Amino acid sequence: MAEIVESPPRWDAGLRLLGGLHYLVLTGRASWDRAADVLVEEREFLRRFVAEQRVQTNEVQRCWALLPCFLEAARQLDATTIDLIELGTSAGLLLFWDRYGYQYEAGEWGPPDARLELKGEERGRVTGDLLGRELTVRGRVGIDLEPVDVTTDDGALLLKSFVWADRTDRIERLERAIESLREHRPEIVQGDFVELLPALLERRRRDGLTIVLQIAAAGYLDKGGWEGLGSALEAGGGQGRLAYVFAGHPEPLSHMHWGLWLTTWPGGERTQLAYADFHGAWLDWRL
Repeated sequence: MAEIVESPPRWDAGLRLLGGLHYLVLTGRASWDRAADVLVEEREFLRRFVAEQRVQTNEVQRCWALLPCFLEAARQLDATTIDLIELGTSAGLLLFWDRYGYQYEAGEWGPPDARLELKGEERGRVTGDLLGRELTVRGRVGIDLEPVDVTTDDGALLLKSFVWADRTDRIERLERAIESLREHRPEIVQGDFVELLPALLERRRRDGLTIVLQIAAAGYLDKGGWEGLGSALEAGGGQGRLAYVFAGHPEPLSHMHWGLWLTTWPGGERTQLAYADFHGAWLDWRL
């Protein structure tokens, strides 16, 4: 193990190693019942994978927890047309949230012919009034340092490798989302979202609502990155309607789940909308 993982290990070294093992299993080069042998036989591959491959997760089930946040942003800012920017978009699966179908206790949302249907456990109910809102996503763009192109077999394989191997439900959702994305390829810009976001906000159209989405990616920022992101959002909010939907520490503080937050401009008012499972399995809507 010491020959595979550098010392001292990165905080995500375990995730990278498991991702590399799963990658080998998915390609038929290894099996889980021989994992100890694989660590020796595929040592060089695993060493490179752990050293070079960023963790890439793009859990589409999160859209089930995010949809009410988008609807609430549109309600607060009286919008029906949305332009979406996602920070740390990976393959861009969350960019197409409006093309999935959703089931909640109070009703359904989404196109009737959706390829993928999402549902989960409601610990706090989403209201029927909110689900009655109709939205049109006019534009969508993602930003990522190392975007994954799942229109290729290699890209799809990489995303699957970072899903726990026993979570067949997640893998099946991922496969359906990839099929849908291949019909409508997203616009993804490669680069640092702190650097690129100001220009995207500057040239956005002003006759709709721009929603900036960020799930987990900001956790990799240093202090300067956080300040740059905040400055970009404040400047963008001064130029027209803007909403920032993001996952962060809930109040009261917990490390077992997320808080889902909304900040809107004009005004910069921040509201905690919900508590949610990290992968969107459950949602506790608070409004």
